Amino acid sequence: MKNLTQIIGLAFLLITSVNAQQEKGITGNENWLDSWTEFKPKTEDYGEPTQILTGNITQDMKLTKRDTYLLVGSVFVTDSTTLTIEPGTVIIGDFTTNGSLTISKGATLMAEGSETDPIIFTSNRSVKKEGDWGGLFLLGDAPINKFGNASAVDYGLKPASFQYTSYGGDNIKSNYGVLKYVRIEYAGRRTRDHGYFNGLTLAGVGKATVVENVMISYCGGNSVQVLGGAVDLKKMVSYKSKGNDYAFNYGAQCNIVNSLAVRSPYVSGVNGSRSLFVASYERKEEVDFSKKGTVVKAQNLTLVNITKDLQKDIKIGLVDEAIYIANNSSLDITQSVISGYNPAVLLDRSIIINSENLDKIKFSKMYFNNCNGNIFTENNSNNEDLENWYGNSAFFNVYREDFRLRNIHRP
Repeated sequence: MKNLTQIIGLAFLLITSVNAQQEKGITGNENWLDSWTEFKPKTEDYGEPTQILTGNITQDMKLTKRDTYLLVGSVFVTDSTTLTIEPGTVIIGDFTTNGSLTISKGATLMAEGSETDPIIFTSNRSVKKEGDWGGLFLLGDAPINKFGNASAVDYGLKPASFQYTSYGGDNIKSNYGVLKYVRIEYAGRRTRDHGYFNGLTLAGVGKATVVENVMISYCGGNSVQVLGGAVDLKKMVSYKSKGNDYAFNYGAQCNIVNSLAVRSPYVSGVNGSRSLFVASYERKEEVDFSKKGTVVKAQNLTLVNITKDLQKDIKIGLVDEAIYIANNSSLDITQSVISGYNPAVLLDRSIIINSENLDKIKFSKMYFNNCNGNIFTENNSNNEDLENWYGNSAFFNVYREDFRLRNIHRP
């Protein structure tokens, strides 16, 4: 892993002491970022492909470390098939054909790398950039809040059958395999008609599925997009992505713990780029309000925006809020660090500030550092009610604001 000291320093983990580090932000008796992460992927040479993956994979297959694989076009694992990937295997997404890999509903992915031998998904371009290839999709049959409890991912994929892009169902505990010690680099291709791909899309994925120690870096879209389901995310890393780092929608019932997001104002997308985005729908008419909205529980997150001049970057519009919470959704976040955003948290303008809604949006034992304000409602610069509520000593939140930011206009 490269530049660990710099990243940890920028993340303000050492607030006052080692004990403070263990209380707030990413934790661990041993540094779990060692060995398997890579903060300078452009310096890595993964060699030329020796095998091509294309079309549908309809029989159990094992990808081995001795080969390097090229994803050509939209590749689907279908028909209750299991795709197993050995530790150390490299899978390259083709730029020309927008290579992507979809594990369709009913199929299984067993991608369990190791700390010293992670599985790599990356670009095949000699000069790599955000959005060089599509991304990785894992589709399951756990519940979502759309009518009919079913939907389909629509990114311009070209399946032989509609069912290969569908997700949603009734099995909240379903198991679609393992994604562990995996790096996804330069994914998130932009399409003309369907917007940006994501680095990792988890749609209707059940709680028994293992997703941990996954790093998404330099993504053109969202690093991780969770659509419904109940998957838990552990020891995740999102690094310098253009879209949101972790986005939850369509009734997701998820935990995210001990995870890191590192943003740069110079690679942010024009549509807004947050570290945590929590919503229950894009359009009201597509969801069933008798079903659960999105509920996210977060613990020991470190969300940091790295910049040499935060005041200047805010003035020219390069820095967004760290967390955005939409109406009819819930976030309970604790023991986490937010540093260098504009502001730390933004609530959707339609959220009425009352006890019922504030009970669904909880911040406790937080460290808000060097942000242009803490918690606001969208388009409202008066946050006195929110400051009084979350500043109550019962929540144990700590605020530190750089004096240089105080004259900058807040939301």
